Amino acid sequence: MVRLQTSWLAISAVLLPLAVMAQDVTQPVTPAVAQDDETAGRVTLETVVISGGLSPIPANAYGRAYTILTADEIERRGIRSVQDALRDVPGVAVSSTGSSFTQVRIRGAEANHTLILIDGVPATGGNDEYILSGLETANIDRIEILRGPQSVYYGANASAGVINIITRQGQPGTHYGGAVEAGNGYAVSGWFTQRTERGGLAFTASKRDDHGYNQAFTGHEKDGIDRATLGLTGDWQASDEVKLGFTLRRAKEKYDYDSTNYAATSYMDYLIDDPNQHSTRNETLGSIWGEYAMLDGRVLHRLDYQDTVYKQSSNGGPETRGQTRALKYRLSASLDGQQVAEARQLVNVMVERVKDDNTAAPDYRRANTSVALEYRGFFDNGLDVQAGLRHDRFTSFDDFTSWNLALSWQVPNAPYRVHASAGRGLVKPSYYELFANDSYTLGNPHLKPERNTGFDIGIEAELLGGRGTVDLTYFNEKMDDEITYAYGAAPDGSGRASYVNQHGKSPREGIELAGQLQATEALRLGLNYTYLDAKNPDGSVEIRRPRHEFGLRASYDLDGGRGNLSADLRHVAGNYDTQFWGSYPTRELPSYTVVNLAGGYDINQNLRATARVVNLFDKDYMDAWGYRSQGRTAYVGLEAKW
Repeated sequence: MVRLQTSWLAISAVLLPLAVMAQDVTQPVTPAVAQDDETAGRVTLETVVISGGLSPIPANAYGRAYTILTADEIERRGIRSVQDALRDVPGVAVSSTGSSFTQVRIRGAEANHTLILIDGVPATGGNDEYILSGLETANIDRIEILRGPQSVYYGANASAGVINIITRQGQPGTHYGGAVEAGNGYAVSGWFTQRTERGGLAFTASKRDDHGYNQAFTGHEKDGIDRATLGLTGDWQASDEVKLGFTLRRAKEKYDYDSTNYAATSYMDYLIDDPNQHSTRNETLGSIWGEYAMLDGRVLHRLDYQDTVYKQSSNGGPETRGQTRALKYRLSASLDGQQVAEARQLVNVMVERVKDDNTAAPDYRRANTSVALEYRGFFDNGLDVQAGLRHDRFTSFDDFTSWNLALSWQVPNAPYRVHASAGRGLVKPSYYELFANDSYTLGNPHLKPERNTGFDIGIEAELLGGRGTVDLTYFNEKMDDEITYAYGAAPDGSGRASYVNQHGKSPREGIELAGQLQATEALRLGLNYTYLDAKNPDGSVEIRRPRHEFGLRASYDLDGGRGNLSADLRHVAGNYDTQFWGSYPTRELPSYTVVNLAGGYDINQNLRATARVVNLFDKDYMDAWGYRSQGRTAYVGLEAKW
């Protein structure tokens, strides 16, 4: 049995000389051509590679549904947080209870069924759900959103999808820059990258002190977020056969929130404006990896150690701590005599050992050992196949086998591509669901893992001679043993609430539509639409999963591309949530439409001025009953790079 007891001191001892040597270091696998919002989802660019399997895969061969958001698109649209970047991605529902607590649900699944990674490393430790709040887009290269069961490749808690946030890695040469922004607070960020034929080193830093807004319908106190982040990544081609690399990331966040009023009679008095409530989050993650190529690159070995620690405390009270450690070995073998990176017939084998612990249950530890197998075949008739199988042995649950099959077919002599996938995934109960013990909630140690099975099928077509693309996907998924919060269900008969597995299947189906068009040389248009029907086994509607989400985007280049203006419109309807007053009924929230504007202009080749307005028409709306959203807010900034 592999023991994962590597300390960060030991890791640092390895990384320090590696960082020094990285003056000479090789570009990791990243897209050679970035997609923007008019080409996101278009998979005819063979240079685009995504992390959609046990090893990176060309996007034009990927059979599962995905979206790529690039730094160029994010910057042009004036998006400054990851949660806002995800709001108009097809199949993704983002709901906020105030600015400091945002959840992401893919295809109607629970929020903890989506695995969030940063540079391939889990963003949170101890099996906790990662809460998107102050996570900035500063220094992000791209965000990959993979929809549908992904447990074969990413393990438990990726049963609905994966969001992989990939940070700035740098271009050949030495580059550096930074940005400042003011408006309802301030933000600063900076970066430095150096890359040669032998590899590279990237350092990033950011801080945003957002004064926030009053999320209650009473009072005037703003609930803000103050977050600082440091990141360091590097890779080094030590020899023709050996490549080494590492990732380190540290973030600290302090945020304010309000109290809730259980004597409320409406959403207007559910929140109590409370200036004394605050909390802190501390996040540390890292990895160290090595690759060894054999037989002229036809066989590739990779060993990867990852460690994530997530800490949180409220109002200066005791700190909760969760940690996840993983040791992964992967063997990639070409079946057609080509190097692994060029192979059209490829087999990947992975062995993984994962441990997690959480102060919610200090005497309880969990571990699992996994073996996974993946086959990829790229055929001359335009058909690409990916098939995977994984078996997990858990110390705390029954063994589980997940699977995935995906097909992509570029129809010969036709401007469209058919893609389809099916799979099965697993989600482990959280430590809190199992072992909570407070005034209101008692955990249920007998919970079973949730299981998700589903399929999707879609068609992607080029329009107007390649000036536009449209992708339409139908998905159908069913969840077994969905875990839900039940009042009065405490196992000890105390009358407290607890968590239970629902009997039967929770069905979810819908449509995802994405389109983009280069209308003129200067004008680009985009749209997205999601229809979702998500229900509990008893037929009741799932909360905080809108039935309809529609988005429009427009971007116009000025002065020969020296400047640009962009506008985003987002419409949400059919969103239900529980009202935590009276008889706690589930009621539909009012639909809403929000418009954001952004623009930028190059003062010279190194300096760019930016401006943006969030919620242009000052729309008052809610993602959850009782929680106001941000009103109209304007920002101005400067960006520099060399």
